[in-house]
Amino acid sequence: MICQGAHLASAREGREGHVLLTERLGPLPIINHYLEKLDLEGALRQFVIPGTWRTRLDPVKGLLVLLRSMVVEREPIYRQAETAATFAPRCFGLKKGDMPYLRDDTIGRALDRLFDADRGSLLTEIVARLPDRFGVNFNEIHNDTTTIRFAGQYFPATGRSLRGKKAPWITYGFSKDHRPDLKQLVFLLSTSEDGCVPIQFRCENGNTNDVSTHLATWYAIQKATGRSDFLYVADCKLCDRETMKEIDAKKGRFITVIPRSRGEDSFFRKKIQDFEVPWTTVWDRPNPRGKYKRRDVWKVWRDDIPSREAWPVTWVYGSLLAAHHDRLRHEHIQKVQEELRDLQKRLLSKRRMRRTKADIWVLVKVLLARYQVAEYLKVRLDPDPEYRYRQIGRGRPGPETRYRRTIKRRWRLTWELDQKKIDYDAKSDGMYPLLSNDRNLTPRQVLEAHKRQPLLEKRFEQLKNVHEIAPVFLKNEGRIEAFFTLYFLALLVQALIERDLRAAMKQEGIESLPLYGEEMACEMPTSLQILRVFSLAERHVLYRKEEIIDDFDIILTDLQRQILKLLGLRDTIYSV
Repeated sequence: MICQGAHLASAREGREGHVLLTERLGPLPIINHYLEKLDLEGALRQFVIPGTWRTRLDPVKGLLVLLRSMVVEREPIYRQAETAATFAPRCFGLKKGDMPYLRDDTIGRALDRLFDADRGSLLTEIVARLPDRFGVNFNEIHNDTTTIRFAGQYFPATGRSLRGKKAPWITYGFSKDHRPDLKQLVFLLSTSEDGCVPIQFRCENGNTNDVSTHLATWYAIQKATGRSDFLYVADCKLCDRETMKEIDAKKGRFITVIPRSRGEDSFFRKKIQDFEVPWTTVWDRPNPRGKYKRRDVWKVWRDDIPSREAWPVTWVYGSLLAAHHDRLRHEHIQKVQEELRDLQKRLLSKRRMRRTKADIWVLVKVLLARYQVAEYLKVRLDPDPEYRYRQIGRGRPGPETRYRRTIKRRWRLTWELDQKKIDYDAKSDGMYPLLSNDRNLTPRQVLEAHKRQPLLEKRFEQLKNVHEIAPVFLKNEGRIEAFFTLYFLALLVQALIERDLRAAMKQEGIESLPLYGEEMACEMPTSLQILRVFSLAERHVLYRKEEIIDDFDIILTDLQRQILKLLGLRDTIYSV
C-alpha cells in the first residue's frame, strides 16, 4: 500500500477568476506504460463480454481501475471512486463522465464478466507476450501454493455452478496461515526463474491436496509457453509416481524433493550410519548472520542407487540446516520434558486431575506428536497408589482397634531419552534428497535450481502483506475468483518493474539505490520501494474561465530521473 491519505485532486480559486487545479499522478504513468506494453486492455476486450446499457461503465475500464488500485493503493471495492478521485482521471483510464458510474455494483458486474470469460485463454494470451515484449525466458519454472483465509461461513460457496461455470468451494482444509478455524481457498502460482515473473495462476477449492494440482499446472504452463522442455521445480508434493511418469512421458523435466515417506530416504539414513559420503562442496561462504558464526556450507552427492523410477537421486547437505535441525530437536525435547513435569505435578497434587489411565495416555501422545519427539522419549505411566486407613467404629484407638484401608489410585509419569535414536538421526541432520528425471543435470545444477525455489515465497509475501489480499470483503465466490485473477495480474506488473530495474542496475554496475528510509541503500529494489518514490508526484494546471492559461509539470528529483532512465522510460511520461 503506497502513501495512503495523500492529497485529493483539488482546485483553488485565485484572483480574477483564476483556478489552480492540482492533479496527483503518483506512479500511475509507470504502471500504465507496462499495461500498454502488455496490451492488457486489448487482451481483456478480446475475452471479456462487453457491457450493456445497464452497466453504464465499460467492464474492461472497471477491471483496469481495480487493477491499478491494487498496485497503487489497496482499497475496498466500495472505495474505488474515492481512490480514483485522488488521481488525474486519465491515469486510471477514465473520462470525467465515467466517474459517477464508478460504483461497487458496477465493478462487481465487471468481475462477473471476468469470471464468465475464458480466463485460461486470457492468461495464456498475456503470458505468451512476455518473451517478445520483455525478454522473459521460460527455461525454468517454479511452482508452489498458499491459502487465502476467509472470515465468514460462505454457505452457498460449495462448488456450485454459476452461469454454467463451476465456482470454487470455500471450505476448511490444511491452512498454511495456521488458521484451521477459518475457511479458505488455495492459491496456486508458478513463476519463471528469470526475475520470478508470475506466468500461471489457478484458484482451487479450500480442501484441495497439492498432489492433485501439479499435472493440471504443468499442462497449463505447457500451453502458455508453447514448449514442454522447461525445468519444472516444485516441493515434495510433486513426488507422486503417476504425476512424474506422465510429465516424463511428455518430454518434460522436473526437480522435486523426495519425502520422508519413501524408501530411498530411509535407506540412505540407515546407510550413512557407517558410510562416509564423498561430498562435493558447492558453496562455502560466510554466515550472513555474523562474522564469527558457523560458515554456510552446501555440499552435494549423487547416490549410486537411483530411485524406484530409475532416476538419479542427488543428496544435499547444508551446514546451517544441520545446525537448525539439531537446535530444533533439542528445543522440542526440552519443551516436552517441561510439559511432562507440569503434567506430573498436576497428577500428584492435592487437587489432582481426575483422569483415567487412557485419558492421561491421550494427553501424552498428543504432546509428543505436537513436538514430533515420540521417537526420542520413552514414557511410562506407572501406578502410584495412595493408602489411607480409617478406624472402624467409635472410641479411642487401642491394640484391638480395627481399621479399614482405602486405596486412591494415582499415576506417576516417568520417561527417559532414547540416546541411540537421537544419535541415529543426528548423523543425517541437514541432509535431504532431490529427484530429477533429467540425467544431463549435474548435482550442482540440481541444487542451484532447487535453491531458487524460495524466491517464489516473495510473491506470496507481496500478495498477503503488500496487496493485503485478505480479508476479502466479497461474498460471491465467482467474483472472488475473478478478483484473484486481477491480483495475479498485479503481481505480474510488479514483477516486471522489479526485473527491469534490477537488470538495468546490474548492466550499469549500480550496486544499490537510496530507496529505504533516510536514504539508506537498497541492493535489491522491490516494486513497493520503486513506486513509493513517485507516490506524491503532482501536476498543476492554471485555468481562467475554463481556459487553460498554463500547466506546471512535475519537477522530478535526481532519484526519480535515475529510476525512469533505468526502466527505459523518458521524463515526458510525467508531462502528458
